This record gives sequence, C-alpha cells and structure tokens, in this order.
Amino acid sequence: VREIRNLEKIIKDIDKAIEDMVETIPEYQCLTSIPGVGKVYAAGIIAEIGQIERFNDHPQVAKYAGLNWKESQSGNTKSQNTSLVKRGNRYLRYYLVEAANSVRRYDEEYKAYYQKKCQEVPKNKHKRALVLTARKFVRLVDVLLRNRQLYTPPRRLMEDTY
Repeated sequence: VREIRNLEKIIKDIDKAIEDMVETIPEYQCLTSIPGVGKVYAAGIIAEIGQIERFNDHPQVAKYAGLNWKESQSGNTKSQNTSLVKRGNRYLRYYLVEAANSVRRYDEEYKAYYQKKCQEVPKNKHKRALVLTARKFVRLVDVLLRNRQLYTPPRRLMEDTY
C-alpha cells in the first residue's frame, strides 16, 4: 500500500511538472482558449502535431491524423458508406475526436454542425458526425496554431447575446 501511495505521489508530481512546462507554450494557450478544450486535450494535440509549420494546410494535418476516408467507387457511383483510413497518427486522431466531442457541447456552431451531420445518414450517425466534426475542428486548430491567436467566438453569436 505504501508503494502504491508513493507511486501515485510521483505521478502527481510529474503531472504538475508537465502542466507547468506546457503552460508557457503559446500554442497551449491558443488551444485552451477554445471552450471545451481542456489541459489534457490541448497538451496531447500539441505533443502529437509538433510544429504546425511542417504541414502546408489543414487537409495535411487531417490526413496525418487519419481523418480521411477511403475512396470507393464503381463507374460514376461513389459509395456513401466508406470507412476511415487506418493510417495516420492514432493518438492525434483520438485527441482531435475527443476534443471535438467536448467542443460540440459548449459551442453552438459545432453543436448545430454535429446535429446536421447526424441527420444526413441512417447508419453510424454518431461516429460519422463526430469524425466530421473533428475534421471541422482541425481547421480551427490549424488556424489558431498558425496565427498563434486565441479563440474568439463567431461575431453573430456575440451579437445575439447582447
């Protein structure tokens, strides 16, 4: 029991040291300014992306994370029921999908987008809508990290509150 308590204390100390180190990074503050993105998601996204400048644009970030679909077509018909590509950084994919799921609870724009995508197909509604929301979230993350700016809600939402 003493050994377990000692290990838990060590883990707590390491978590605190990581948190202190990450808080000084400007990218961390950019991501935590988004409602719904906490310390863990922000730190995970930053750790897995690394330098955003190594990607040309947001589609490359999404492809690196594995947030793209296999092409399935026969003649002129494209299949609507395709699976995600199993390549890419699975940890980054996890952080982006979970962060997008959290953001959709706080942000009305993401909530509306998620609900719209849920209603488009009869099968796999939640998973498909969540991955599409994560793909939209990648665009936001890319812009914030490239410009090193804090998140500001869309103007129309601010006007509605006054």
